[in-house]
Amino acid sequence: MSEKTFFITTAIDYTNAPPHIGHAYEKVLADVIARWHRERGRRVFFLTGVDQHGQKVQQSAEKAGLTPTEFAGRMTAAFKSLWAKLGISYDGWAETTDPRHVRAVQDVLQQLHDQGDLYRARHSGYYSVRQEQFLTDKERNEAGEFGPEWGEVVLLEEENWYFRLSKYRPWLAEYLASHPEFVTPSFRGVELANAVAKEAGDLCISRPKSRLEWGIELPFDRDYVTYVWFDALMNYATFAGYRAEANAELPDFDTLWPCDAHVIGKDILVPAHGIYWPVMLKASGVDVMPRLLVHGWWNLGGAKVSKSAGNVVDPNALADRYGADALRYYLMRDIVTGRDADFNEERLRIRYNSDLANNLGNLVNRTVSMIRRYRDGTLSVSAAEKSSDVTALESVGADAVRRFDEAMEGSQIHAALEAAWDLTSAANAFVEVAAPWKLAKDPTQAARLDEVLRALLEASRLASALLHPILPTASERLLEQLGFAGNLSASWGVADADHAVGEPSPVFPKLEEQPSA
Repeated sequence: MSEKTFFITTAIDYTNAPPHIGHAYEKVLADVIARWHRERGRRVFFLTGVDQHGQKVQQSAEKAGLTPTEFAGRMTAAFKSLWAKLGISYDGWAETTDPRHVRAVQDVLQQLHDQGDLYRARHSGYYSVRQEQFLTDKERNEAGEFGPEWGEVVLLEEENWYFRLSKYRPWLAEYLASHPEFVTPSFRGVELANAVAKEAGDLCISRPKSRLEWGIELPFDRDYVTYVWFDALMNYATFAGYRAEANAELPDFDTLWPCDAHVIGKDILVPAHGIYWPVMLKASGVDVMPRLLVHGWWNLGGAKVSKSAGNVVDPNALADRYGADALRYYLMRDIVTGRDADFNEERLRIRYNSDLANNLGNLVNRTVSMIRRYRDGTLSVSAAEKSSDVTALESVGADAVRRFDEAMEGSQIHAALEAAWDLTSAANAFVEVAAPWKLAKDPTQAARLDEVLRALLEASRLASALLHPILPTASERLLEQLGFAGNLSASWGVADADHAVGEPSPVFPKLEEQPSA
């Protein structure tokens, strides 16, 4: 077997509405993790995409006067355009209307039917149009009602196909108990285990064509299409090569699986990705389970950002206003992975000016400008013995790399950024104390000036390289100005004996203060 590839996926986005800030956060989080693994020399396959089937897409298409295919195509283009703008470096793209996926899903459905895991039965109950699922009494609130989170709820009576989910519940409970690494952070794993303990009954996996035609047809009953979750959840395996035909032009499943980081929001952990998905995999013959990385929500005034809540924040507009890298940075800086945070555009502006413009941008600009002013843009070798303050700054750099990588290994991007900023802050403080502008006036301090400038050069390069997964475009511009284009080494001391820098140019021009109301 070939070397294992680090396989990262995100929840595919439902094409019933345009992308919002929650979609952008999830993709940037996954992209940062994927980029960091690549930069540490690991082979990576990053899969994302769109979920194009289901009742909501069919209804939205009808309202827009389009066919479901046309509507899903339009929304798919909106998602792909935003991911290009935000620099999302995915390797594989999934669309659930892809014939390769349809064939694989039908193959799995046929297997489950043949082995007796599917049965047909009549059911009467309340159905959430928004969530496209039947509800039970456990979904009622304290007032005995189905809350607004379920949207329109209607009473339905119809015959459908059911998956014997209850048959696999004991297996899932045991798996969760023996594999605590299945869900990160761990408190989400506890929530999942508690939900599994309460789970009862089987899963309706079909919808009659009489009310929904936009879906994958059941191979053993052409009067039905499969439930959108069963279709969508299988994509993370099918687009990784699971059940692929020989000429399908998909990855080798054995070198990708299992998924090392499946990035999802907390709202779809239970029941979809934490219960339905592993049980579907187990029932279809996949014994090794993926690992789930569960993030929190971006809220606005304490309420989840979503179209249904009417408080959508447009990531396209923010990227146009502040730049894609600035938006990426804010989304990674002001939230702890797994927890919720409140979106605040003024905080984005403050982070931009204080962290990106005044801290990192100022450090690089000063360093390049001083090397050009005092050494005509080329820095020679400094003294063999390092001064104590330079040694101290180098130690800060080594500690920043260690802490940065430890935090990234645990997908705690905010903590990794804190490590990088400790380095830039130390380098900016070093400038003030070492005062190269004073050294430049004294010819006897030439060697010391070279040493100070080289230390600033190394600190600036190292910080810019560390931040590359979060600020890919800006980092490359900073490194080019420093004379290290493409150099993402996480080590100190990589400059040549005679190192030339480029032209200084503000990468993060400071934002003007917002006029008061």
